[in-house]
Amino acid sequence: MDERPAPRREPGTGPEQGLRELKKQRTRRAIAAAALRLFAERGYEETTIADIAAAAEVSPRTFFGYFPSKEDVVFAEVDDRLAEVAERLRGTPGESPLETIRRGVVDVLEAIVGEHGEYGSVRTGLVLEHPGLQARALRRLTAAQEAVENLLRELCPGMDEIDAVASAGVAVGGMRAVIVHCRRHGHGPASMRTALDRATRVVENGLASVETLVRP
Repeated sequence: MDERPAPRREPGTGPEQGLRELKKQRTRRAIAAAALRLFAERGYEETTIADIAAAAEVSPRTFFGYFPSKEDVVFAEVDDRLAEVAERLRGTPGESPLETIRRGVVDVLEAIVGEHGEYGSVRTGLVLEHPGLQARALRRLTAAQEAVENLLRELCPGMDEIDAVASAGVAVGGMRAVIVHCRRHGHGPASMRTALDRATRVVENGLASVETLVRP
């Protein structure tokens, strides 16, 4: 009989860790979905953290384990998508920086279109109505643009600083504007995808004028 000890497993790895992370993701999404539903039914100001926790079948303490405040739960989807941007926007051999950006942006936008369905318009309405949420949205938008700027500099060493800043602003700002427009006017997922496809072409046409972005 082979009595050699089993390979040592590093802490925080393996199937158990994967299941814990999956459970955390599900809990986070359940809290966010419950919050948006209550905001739609009762109103933002009228909904308390205790209400959200009860609707998601968790304790208020668990709520704070996932979100620092009621304001932050509004942006759960946005924060998740920004994390996906960081994971997906990596160049591959033979791919131009512009193609890398398009691939990552399309994946993320597809996820946004499908996430929370009917509550997407609720989130947009909340941000448009509440100055405090507008300020938080602006900070996240700024962070997203800075992330894209950093990626452009990584993909295009020596890229002109203004080209990087302007390109990031066009990509992030243009897509955000179309999403807000569609949600404000009640567009469904199919209509949003069509609009975002058109917006992607507009953005690509603009970015194609930056020579360093189209070179593999």
